[in-house]
Amino acid sequence: MFSSDPVVKITDASIFQDQHTVLNNINFEIEKGEFVFLVGRTGSGKSSLLKTLYADLPLRVGDVKIVGHNIRGIKSSEIPMLRRKLGIIFQDFQLFNDRTVAENLMFVMKATGWTDSAKMKARLSEVLMQVGLGSVEKKMPHQLSGGEQQRIVIARALLNEPQILLADEPTGNLDPDVSNGIMRIFQQINKSGTAVLMATHSYGLIKRFPTRILKCEEGKVFDSKVEKFELTNEY
Repeated sequence: MFSSDPVVKITDASIFQDQHTVLNNINFEIEKGEFVFLVGRTGSGKSSLLKTLYADLPLRVGDVKIVGHNIRGIKSSEIPMLRRKLGIIFQDFQLFNDRTVAENLMFVMKATGWTDSAKMKARLSEVLMQVGLGSVEKKMPHQLSGGEQQRIVIARALLNEPQILLADEPTGNLDPDVSNGIMRIFQQINKSGTAVLMATHSYGLIKRFPTRILKCEEGKVFDSKVEKFELTNEY
């Protein structure tokens, strides 16, 4: 049944790394199909916020609801079900270097419960076409450029048709031209109805693709939808 609930809803949440408070009193929502940048200096809490959303960091204070799951007190047995509804994209690719592109994607499908090999092959071709790499199934990751590897990572994140993509610095290791290409892929994915929360340090990217911004600073999260704030190119 279609629900109009936000894909992410955070209420009075605080995030900790060990005993250290990283972010305090966070309140924001992300609607279905929304595109949001997450900015802030290194160490300001961007990655910790994303890790909390995909249940890699436990939530001790407040409430976080994402794709219908409550993160507070989530059981470890529920975490794989949560992650099937999320697409998670890391800066450092995390591809298996000893497997082909197709084997990398098939591994994820098997791990998330796919069993029908015809459907798996069809979905694999679909997501590779979506990121503009329809002909690389048999290649090994080291035979691809950095930009191509990041596209494979995006394709991998799309396999289970996630409601939201959580991207942690997806263009951090790429040159500006390649970054723009990756950004256009994210925009196409977003236009098809998938929400995107993208952490970035790239001031240029934010200027070229203006949209809503969440800024982590001094233990708080500021929201451009709620208040105006200055962005400097220190990010």
